[in-house]
Amino acid sequence: MTINETKDRYLDKPVVEFRMGDTIADPAAVRTNIYRLMQDYDSAESQRDLLDSFLGQVDTAALDALIIGAWSEAHDEGPQGYLDGLIERRAELPALQALFIGDMTYEDCEVSWIIQVGYNPLLAAFPQLRSLRIRGSSQLKLEAFEHAQLDELAIECGGLPSDIANAIAGSKLPALRRLELWLGDDGYGFDGDVGTYARLLDAIDASRLDYLGLRNSQLSDALAAHLATQPWLGKLKTLDLSMGVIGDEGAQALCESPHIAGLGTLDLSHHYVGEAWQAKLRALPCKVVLDDPQDAEESDGDRYVAVSE
Repeated sequence: MTINETKDRYLDKPVVEFRMGDTIADPAAVRTNIYRLMQDYDSAESQRDLLDSFLGQVDTAALDALIIGAWSEAHDEGPQGYLDGLIERRAELPALQALFIGDMTYEDCEVSWIIQVGYNPLLAAFPQLRSLRIRGSSQLKLEAFEHAQLDELAIECGGLPSDIANAIAGSKLPALRRLELWLGDDGYGFDGDVGTYARLLDAIDASRLDYLGLRNSQLSDALAAHLATQPWLGKLKTLDLSMGVIGDEGAQALCESPHIAGLGTLDLSHHYVGEAWQAKLRALPCKVVLDDPQDAEESDGDRYVAVSE
């Protein structure tokens, strides 16, 4: 599986692309649309040029969400120009609450090739930010931070380095309710283990989360076994272990968990669970999503996460 579509809606608003040379007739359109800034592989303008062109045409005081899409040569350069521009103009952006950095397809750049940057300066500059979604983990830098308003943190990648998980574990995020991490494959940068994520969930007090996504993981069975022992499991609205390699072992752990009552949705899409355990999962007292079943026999018994390269 590859990422072959960009968002056409985000945070319940339609997404509109903005490229260099585009014009926005109504500056207040940012109230009803979310704009995605897009560059081609060989765009002549800089990231800062495109950002300034966009901000020069909209009501910046009303801009509450922004998507940074593909940037020129994303396999070789990070989105530093965008982040620096946003930080420099932060006084003009008092309503900015949501950022998605890296909404691009595999044709723009494979997820594991996307060069990222450090995010601590951005987080410090926008204390009102409520949602941050990042795609790509190559050269991604994050140190433990404090942020009073951040409600959602999501990192999509083909392999999440454990130092990022450890940084989140060391952070103070009292408003966090949605945590989505794509753990990925050790061939593309993943170097953690179940203990890494057990410590993370303990450190952030996962009992206060509404949504927990440990997606796209080669450790799905072991993660499921750990999660099944957690007393707070039934407090989650959604446990999302989709895109990973969960099989019968993980399914059994979840089915036999004494803590699963109260869980709203269990998403195991892209799974290797056999028919017998699928039936038992469907009998759980929650919504269970078992889309996209995989057949390990077709790959000589090997299991693969949905998104790696």
